[in-house]
Amino acid sequence: TFYGKDVNYLPNRFPKWRERYLRLFETVDAVLCEGPHMGRCIAALGCPLERINVLHLGTDSQSIAFQPRKWSSTATLRILIAASFREKKGITYGLSAIGELLSRGYDVEVTVVGDASEDPRSQIEKQAILATVARYRMENRVRFIGYVDYRALLAESYRNHVYLAPSVTASDGDTEGGAPVSLIDMAATGIPIVSTTHCDIPEVVVNGVTGLLAPERDVDSLVKHLIWLIEHPESWESMLHAARRRIEDEFDVVSQAARLAEAYQRIAFRES
Repeated sequence: TFYGKDVNYLPNRFPKWRERYLRLFETVDAVLCEGPHMGRCIAALGCPLERINVLHLGTDSQSIAFQPRKWSSTATLRILIAASFREKKGITYGLSAIGELLSRGYDVEVTVVGDASEDPRSQIEKQAILATVARYRMENRVRFIGYVDYRALLAESYRNHVYLAPSVTASDGDTEGGAPVSLIDMAATGIPIVSTTHCDIPEVVVNGVTGLLAPERDVDSLVKHLIWLIEHPESWESMLHAARRRIEDEFDVVSQAARLAEAYQRIAFRES
């Protein structure tokens, strides 16, 4: 099973992994991955297409309360970003989009959940994030709360109106591989999502149906999507219900666990 860092970052940064994967692909009966984009990346590494199987990640959607967000133009629009401070998360682009909204007179605030690790790359990204906040002079509009546990993250999400996840391909080749798990959880809660066409995010967020997607590093498109949500609050509900249905149908942990078991059974019976 491939998950993320092993798909792009390792083979691009350390070529010996390409040789290891070729030996692996000669012996395995099946390869599992979380989405079609990841599958194409694995095929590009030399895995025969017939051995690649897509199996979505799962969340316990039945334990996540569905509370479709509503917003009035008389209220401040509260935007949530939740991610470790890593270049591939695209936080600087999301904050730039919020800075542009503020410069145009929109009343918005953002809460950032997450922080940097001890990894030097993460520390560099933290400085870039803080520099973005300073550049737009929006210190009084950005709230950094650090890492929180899963329950606290869900609780924080219900206090916000929009979830922003602008993932990108990092300069060192690091990617999401598939899609951030947070997108699955957030979609289940009933919060509008603005994200990017990065990796398998379109498999979770169907553009214009269950959320809005912008090209990677495209601040103008992120701004456009955020303004659309601001100008069309009456359209939120149908989008949020569609997002919840997609999570229940394709990303629920119970159904995905059953599909995982079926995949292993097919291989075992074929071998026997």
